[in-house]
Amino acid sequence: MATTSIYIVGPSSTGKTTLCHALADKLGLSGDAIVGEVAREVMRRTGFTRNHIGRLDMQRAIMEAHLLEEEKGLGYSIQLCDRSAIDPIVYAILTAADEHAAKEKYESLTTSEAFQRALVRYRNDIFVLLGPVQEWLVDDGVRSMENQLECFGLFKKTLSELEIPFYEIGDEMKGLEDRVNRVLGIARL
Repeated sequence: MATTSIYIVGPSSTGKTTLCHALADKLGLSGDAIVGEVAREVMRRTGFTRNHIGRLDMQRAIMEAHLLEEEKGLGYSIQLCDRSAIDPIVYAILTAADEHAAKEKYESLTTSEAFQRALVRYRNDIFVLLGPVQEWLVDDGVRSMENQLECFGLFKKTLSELEIPFYEIGDEMKGLEDRVNRVLGIARL
């Protein structure tokens, strides 16, 4: 059975987790059909904090954990992912000291065998990129709160460079029901 995977990605505080919960409820998804945010668990388990966001080993650990969770849900007809393996790439680039360091981090993360396998799927999956909504920014002590617009731009650039089609939902559509219906329409569900 082919899996339709939906990835909700974007900068911090754009409503990704809220949208994923609402979509899961609407679609009746549970268990491994839902891939939740793994970064917090990786950070808790490894001792990384948001102060370590620029460390390549942190981003690699998050990517690997996310990809493992994705693989568990590939047998379902629909898989819903709160974030993707693209997110660590974007944050690695965002926090790089300069263009050379950004390129090195990008190449290190994108050339891994696990990411290359996922990339084949990603090009046929559904990516929804949520744009920043200024009034939704909430500092919970874990999220990276800086550079929302730059981060959004890097998501667009990275998805495009990796030839992953995506749909954008910005601050013009703030209602949760509207966002749920938009994603369901994109996925033809």
